[in-house]
Parts: sequence; structure tokens; C-alpha cells
Amino acid sequence: MTLPQTPSFSLTGKRALVTGASSGIGLGCAVALGQAGATVTLAARSEDKLKDIASQMTDAGLTADVLPLDVADIPATEEAVAANDPFDILVNAAGLAIHTPALETTEPDFDAVANLNFKGAYFLTRAVAKGLADAGKPGSLINITSQMAFVGGIDRAVYCATKHAVEGFTKAMAIEWGKHGIRVNTICPTFIRTPLTEPTFQNPDRVAWIMDKIKLGRVGEVSDIMGPVVYLASDASAMMTGTHMLIDGGWTAD
Repeated sequence: MTLPQTPSFSLTGKRALVTGASSGIGLGCAVALGQAGATVTLAARSEDKLKDIASQMTDAGLTADVLPLDVADIPATEEAVAANDPFDILVNAAGLAIHTPALETTEPDFDAVANLNFKGAYFLTRAVAKGLADAGKPGSLINITSQMAFVGGIDRAVYCATKHAVEGFTKAMAIEWGKHGIRVNTICPTFIRTPLTEPTFQNPDRVAWIMDKIKLGRVGEVSDIMGPVVYLASDASAMMTGTHMLIDGGWTAD
């Protein structure tokens, strides 16, 4: 009898593009992939922040380079991705939240959130997939959505809409690109302590709402996303596509 072997979690020899890598979840994902052996391209709008993070990662024995990028600028994003060799892994953690009651949503705010969270994510995912398909390579494409892709939230009508939309195109793209060996999945966090969520944690009513919903009795930390992203990027999840990983402490269990 031959014992089964656990698939490898190693990402040695893989190239990963991580957007939103200058802080929060994106930064955590970039470090996690680097620690698993990937060469990580850090992408965000702030080149100075990216250079500092790349330097720290290099000092820690990881391999990282920098690609200044605004995901909402679709022509520039497509050009930048096409100018590189195909990325084996994409983690799209770039995102924007402008929270207001639905009756007070302005069109500029709607457009700003939708252009980055939905439209930008769509064309970025497509651009990385095109590079892989043209090269005849498999890959793992991961979009960071939210538990709010499955429920509603106070003052979050636009944000929820964009995250629901990403879940939708993820499924459709997974169906189309499965024949190329390109997997497309999402990670859906609950409230994670990051600069983006800090205003929410300054509101006692919102904190009470959050703590009532999260069954594990604590908010999420960036480290809670680092293991799941390595799993989805690696051969350990080779049969997963068109689906999601909810990292929500039980928020959506009831």
C-alpha cells in the first residue's frame, strides 16, 4: 500500500502579482506568498511605499519587485500586465469603501467604488488570465471580496454590490478558463483590522454590531488571511475553482 501524499504548499518558482500591496490585506498576502517561495510583484499607486516594503521583504530573505499601478486605470493596467512575463498567481486586494446610507449615495462615490472594486478587478483578472492562456500556462487567480459579497450591511449598498459582482464574474471566468488550467477563486474576509477599516472601529455602534455578528468573538487580523491565500495559490487547492473561502468568524453561518 502506498500512502497518499499531501500536495505541496510551496510556491517556489512561481511569480505572483499582488495589487493593493502597500498596506493591509494586500501587504499580508504579498508577505505570505513570498514566505511560501514566490517571487512577488508588489502593485499599488504609492511607489515609495512599495519600494520600502520590497526592501523590507528582501532584507527578510524574500524576493520582491515593484510595479506602480492604479487598477482603476484599465488601459495602463492591461499594458503593465502585458509587458511582464505571465504571472502564475494573482491576488487582487486593491479596493475602496465609501460608506453612506443608500439614500445619500452620490454618483461620483458610486463610480469611484465600482470602477476599482468591480470594473478594475474584472479587467485586471482578465489581463492576467490572457497572459497565462497565451503562454499555455495554468495559474491561480484570487480576488479579495468580502463577507459582504453574501450579505447586506449598514451603509454599504454600493460596497456590497461591487463585491457581489466580483463573486459573479469569478464563477463565470472559472467556467470559461478551466480548460486552460486557470483557476479563479475569491477570499471573503470579515472585518479585518487595517487602515481601510479603522474608521469603522472608531464607531461604537458599528463595533457592537460587528461583535454581535462574529461568532468567534473577535475581529479578524491580517494574519487570518495569510494562510488561506497560500492555500488557494498553491497545488494544495488544485481542485478548487469558481468558489470562495469565507474567513468571517461565523458571520454568515446563520
